[in-house]
Amino acid sequence: MIRSFDEVFAKIKELPKKVVAVAAAEDDAVLEAINFCRTNGLAEAILVGDEVEIQRIAKDLNMDLTGIQIINEQDPAKSALLAAEQVSTGKADMLMKGLVDTKSFLRAVLNKEVGLRTGNLITHVGVFDIPPYDRLLHITDGAFTMYPTLEQKVGLINNAVKLAHSLGNENPKVAPICAVEVVNPDMPATLDAEKLTQMNLAGEITGCTVYGPLAFDNAIDKEAAHHKKIDHPVAGNADIFLMANIEAGNAAFKAITYTCQGERHGGILMGAAAPVIVTSRADSFEAKVNSIALAALAAAHEVK
Repeated sequence: MIRSFDEVFAKIKELPKKVVAVAAAEDDAVLEAINFCRTNGLAEAILVGDEVEIQRIAKDLNMDLTGIQIINEQDPAKSALLAAEQVSTGKADMLMKGLVDTKSFLRAVLNKEVGLRTGNLITHVGVFDIPPYDRLLHITDGAFTMYPTLEQKVGLINNAVKLAHSLGNENPKVAPICAVEVVNPDMPATLDAEKLTQMNLAGEITGCTVYGPLAFDNAIDKEAAHHKKIDHPVAGNADIFLMANIEAGNAAFKAITYTCQGERHGGILMGAAAPVIVTSRADSFEAKVNSIALAALAAAHEVK
């Protein structure tokens, strides 16, 4: 099982190199990350966007564009469609957002003709590599799915489990996170957590072990679980933290990012026909590289 981003990078170098199609690639931070990934054997790229600007930025970065296909399109929305088409036609393995607004980018992802829609729920999975934990921690969904229904929570779990599998975790432990670890009829998230646990036991959710409700402390810390007398393999050992809604997920994601050596994180959208990388301009260089690396491993797992 892969337990750190260093191990992610090492694993990628053992596999056939994947190609990322970048929409509106005339973005300094994104091109810097692409340059690093190419130089270090993590991924190749197809750049779609304003060719003059791409070349100018590349010159400033001392980035060698030799061997990189550049598709000239100055309109960001159109570049997103062209980049998505590179993936849907098999010319690239994953899609990345550059200097295009998120709405236009996601419209391209969901385009019926050239996009990556599958009919499955598309969700965001954040992955953290934080000492002293001996495993990668997955948080979903802090960016995309706002107020998931029970059915959508099943989709959230399935997508996060699929990413965990690509990282070599054959049976990830999933904790539906609530404010308390007991079922309370006045707290709908606890009712969903109980139902998800039963669905997992009944074989309706597979490839993982689900147990909840759990509060964040007794999902991540064995001692906290012990004090609450919670005896279950997931308690204190969770790999995947299923958050009740986007406020909880976003707060947890950003709290970890900004207080716990958060540069060791990345995140991708799962549920489309290929991994999708939607980084923020506020994300660090390391987070962008880590996200590309996660997408590359997820893409490699798809073709097995």
